[in-house]
Formats: sequence, C-alpha cells, structure tokens
Amino acid sequence: MPDQPAPFLRIDGVSKTFGTFQAVKDVSLTIAKGEIFALLGGSGCGKTTLLRMLAGFEEPTAGRIWLDGQDMTGVPPWERPVHMMFQSYALFPHMSVAKNIGYGLKHEKLTKDQRMARVREMLDLVQLTPFADRKPHQISGGQRQRVALARALARQPKLLLLDEPLAALDKKLREHTQFELMSIQERTGVTFIVVTHDQEEAMTLADRIAVMDKGQVKQVGAPGHVYEHPDSRFVANFLGSITQFPARVSSVATDRATVEVPAFGATVETGLIPGLAAGEALTLAIRPEKLTILREKPAGLNAIPGEIKDLAYFGKDSLYRVILPSGELISVHAVNAKREDNRPDWYDKIWLGFEPASAILLRD
Repeated sequence: MPDQPAPFLRIDGVSKTFGTFQAVKDVSLTIAKGEIFALLGGSGCGKTTLLRMLAGFEEPTAGRIWLDGQDMTGVPPWERPVHMMFQSYALFPHMSVAKNIGYGLKHEKLTKDQRMARVREMLDLVQLTPFADRKPHQISGGQRQRVALARALARQPKLLLLDEPLAALDKKLREHTQFELMSIQERTGVTFIVVTHDQEEAMTLADRIAVMDKGQVKQVGAPGHVYEHPDSRFVANFLGSITQFPARVSSVATDRATVEVPAFGATVETGLIPGLAAGEALTLAIRPEKLTILREKPAGLNAIPGEIKDLAYFGKDSLYRVILPSGELISVHAVNAKREDNRPDWYDKIWLGFEPASAILLRD
C-alpha cells in the first residue's frame, strides 16, 4: 500500500493546565489540508484554550502541535503561518475597510503596489469593493465580519482560526453568512478551524466536528455521522434534541435486536451495536424527527400508544409532547407538509411509529 500523506495539522496528546485546573486533557486530532474543522462544545469545555495553543498564545503543558510538518513548540504567534479571527472582529474604527484589510500586510515583504493588489483581491473575494472607503461603523455586522475575514486571509495563512465567528450576527444573517464562509474557504483552499458552541453552525460549516466536554474530545466525525451515531449519552444530548429511556436487550438476531423499554410498556426492534448481548442494560434514545404520529397502529414499524399533552405550531413544522403509557413524555417533531386542518390536537389518542434503525443504543 502507498504511504498515507502526513496530516496537515497534528495535535498529539496536548494538555493544558492552569494551576490545579486542567483546561485541556490529552487531546489528539489530525486535520487535513483544506478542511473546515469545528471544535464544538459548551462554555468551559476547553475549545478556546485549544485554539489559543494552535495560535501560539498559550503553550501546551504536555504534547505537541505539528503544522505542515513543522513542530510548533516554542514558535511565537507572529512567526506561525496562522491567523486568528476573533469574535469581536477587532477592526480599527478610524480606518477604512481597505486599510483594515491591508493593515497586517505592512510587515510583509511586499511592495506598495503588491499590497494594494492584495487588498483589491481580498475586497473582491468578500464582495466589499464598493465599501472600500467606508469606516466599520458605516457597514453592517455581516460586512464587518467579512472585513475581518478578508484581513485574516490577506496574509495568506496556512491555517485560519475562527473563534465564534458568527456569534455577533442575528439568526437570519448568521445563516446567510455560513454559506458565504464556506464559499470563501472553498475558493481559497485555506484550512479553517472554527470554535463554536452552536451545534447548527458547526454542522453547517464543518467537514468534520470534534465534540468537547471538560477538556476532552468525546467524538470526532462528519456532522451527519456524529448526529446519527453518537458514541455516548453526552454527545447524543449535546447534538440536537433527543429523548432517552432505560432499556434492556431481550434478544439479538443477525441484523437487529429486540429491546424492552419500560417507558414504552412494550418491546421494540432496533439496529445493532458492537458486542450487543441479551440481558444487557443500556439506554435507548430517539430523536423527535424520527417519530411519526399516526391515528391507527402501524404495521411494519415499532408502535407505541400515547396521548398528546402539548403542542407548539411554528408554521412550517410543529412540536408535540406525548404522554407514554408509563406517564413519561417524549417529543415529536412533525413537518407541516400539507395545508390541512386535521392535524393531531391536544389530548388526541395516537400511535407513535418509528423504524428500528431510528433507535440509538447507548452504553455510556
């Protein structure tokens, strides 16, 4: 077999301790050139500390960071081929858009004409050429975000670090800007590492995500895989909405298992996970969008009786809370695909149906 190319960025057993507090615990990751990689987690999970170590603002207590084959140990921030884009954007209010973009180029070995050409290139890249002479306060929040991005890319870094890059934008603008960021990254080919607490942002932007908690990486993978196949209850809970119930395996067949779920008052069929054995106690989890509300008991699906306790109508979709035979609640998300008045209503007796593959079995 041919040798596999070395990863563009390798984080090898990195830890960071502040006094007695360990902010990052033995993190190892490999990231490919040209990838958009997201560090996802709640406040205090260690994602920003890890980002600061990549930038050189903090040195690891243990472990090493390799970038494009070079050991970054002891390399100061200004000598690293890395640029960090901060959440606040940190634009100079007295400078024009063009001068903000070109500010970091003063220290590059470029002629004046070359610097001006680079600024024009960046203005064109982020579609801000008509705003080149405006000050930051004269443009929108989304445009300021693009100015900060253009300034970061102007120095042609090998690695761009983005710390909560869209947090200051409203929801609609944030969604639009996510696709702009992806387009710009594709055109430049620069490797992006995005730190965010926003799961939708991470799953939209990133080729892969690392879910972090208490300084550790809990799971790494493509967004769809991590969402559909979480390794633990923490990851299942952190990504999207999910309901979890204690369960016990009744039997295991070639391609599926039968699992007893006391909350359902019934057994259900599920897919398999490695090493699954009859009698094993575990957790069965299911996401709201995997459940279907039906008037009659379905054939060919797992079926659970219930009664609608609450509902919220959002226009394009609805969220229901259904009481199970045990008295526990389960959430159901339904898309309002048709214009009809006979949708399920409060206190309706209904059945919940779901495919065996939709059930997630968790040990941790």
